Amino acid sequence: MAKRRITQETFDAAVKENMEEFDMAPDEALREAVEQFESQGVDLSCIVKAVPAVSSDDKKEEQAHEVLQALDSLQIGKCVLEMMPDIKRFTEQCSLQFAQRYLAAQKDAYPTILSYCKKSVEEGNEAVLTAVSALAALIDGQPDLLDAEGQHFLLDVLRKYQADSSVICVAVCAVRHSCLKHEQNRQDLVKAGVLPLLTGVITQHTGCAELVKEASAALRVMTFDDDVRVTFGHGHEHAKMIVLEHNGLKVLIEAAKAHLENTSVLSEICATLSRLAVRNEFCQDICDLGGLKLIMTLLADSFESADLARQVLSAIRAIAGNDDVKDAVVNAGGVQLIVIAMNRHMSNPTVCEQGCACLSVLALRKPNNCKVIMENGGALAAVQAMKANADAVNVQKQACMVLRNLVSRMRNYSQPILDLGAEALIAQALKTHQDCGDVGKAALRDLGCQVELRELWTGKHGSLTN
Repeated sequence: MAKRRITQETFDAAVKENMEEFDMAPDEALREAVEQFESQGVDLSCIVKAVPAVSSDDKKEEQAHEVLQALDSLQIGKCVLEMMPDIKRFTEQCSLQFAQRYLAAQKDAYPTILSYCKKSVEEGNEAVLTAVSALAALIDGQPDLLDAEGQHFLLDVLRKYQADSSVICVAVCAVRHSCLKHEQNRQDLVKAGVLPLLTGVITQHTGCAELVKEASAALRVMTFDDDVRVTFGHGHEHAKMIVLEHNGLKVLIEAAKAHLENTSVLSEICATLSRLAVRNEFCQDICDLGGLKLIMTLLADSFESADLARQVLSAIRAIAGNDDVKDAVVNAGGVQLIVIAMNRHMSNPTVCEQGCACLSVLALRKPNNCKVIMENGGALAAVQAMKANADAVNVQKQACMVLRNLVSRMRNYSQPILDLGAEALIAQALKTHQDCGDVGKAALRDLGCQVELRELWTGKHGSLTN
């Protein structure tokens, strides 16, 4: 059931009423209004939950939220350098929360900010940096705001200001914000040539960690299929273009080699490489270019960070789709590192999910790899993950797949796995999570357990009517 929505004006009126009619202090009036609307099932995610600030002049006294005060000051339409403090104030307000950005957009902030962006190119790099920063902040979470004129402006900035890493970084950030959950913006920008610009800035500014991270993230967003309004996206095609037409794998791995001590850069690059491993030969290319060595090194150094471990495990899962890479991962000590990461973060469902997925992929059709996984406690880690994350359906599914792949060609591992208590855990997963039905029953079957398999279709001809 969809939640109700209200306008900012309605919310502000309720706060004002609490203050004036019930003599509440501002903080108490605000808290009371929030509780009142939430108890009625109202969605306040787009509402600025603050008491409007008072702005006064000689004629009147008005109340308005700070983001609107900043926007109002920009309606004068002077040059960017002269209005820089107000533009920065607007950017700061938009960077606070989505509600501020949404409220500004409702008051036509986009055309105002875009007009300053266009003026800025006549006023120097500092003006461009300030104006584009405001644009990037405004469209964060609101990609629909960006129109064709805005797209062309961002591409022009990426082409004309390549020597200025600060300007390029905020322009790339704006591109990324405009493409998240917006398939049409992605397709338009790709057709207009954004991909070679993104790979080009990574090559040109390899030493700039923030820019490498931002451009890597923007490339990754181009491979997404996250716009629910579109039946089929072009993410797969964009991934192939990045690799085949713009040498994306080599660009990213060379950039990673320049930041071997910077785990945040390496994590971002790993995440992007995992999105580009869409073909068997791409997985092999990542390995041949030294990407696997980087990933293994990062995993060995990332045990303390659950988020980083998850990111690296996701990359291993992606590139191990290639059978030769499977063996390379195992030979590089990957199984031991995966099991250590899982044991270190056993209560973290995302790490356990990715860890089990890695082990499952490595075991698939590879008896020798299954032996290594069993000897290094992989089955035990999967079982422990099921125990520790009973409510996480994806952990249960991936753990079932690990156990099944371990015994599908190595039946002698069935009893050792059953001795770990696998049968009861799989049965519980089947009972708790409907989505575990197929993988859970397949795991029980291959483990030699009693399982009820329902015949969905016999293949016999018959009437479609009763």
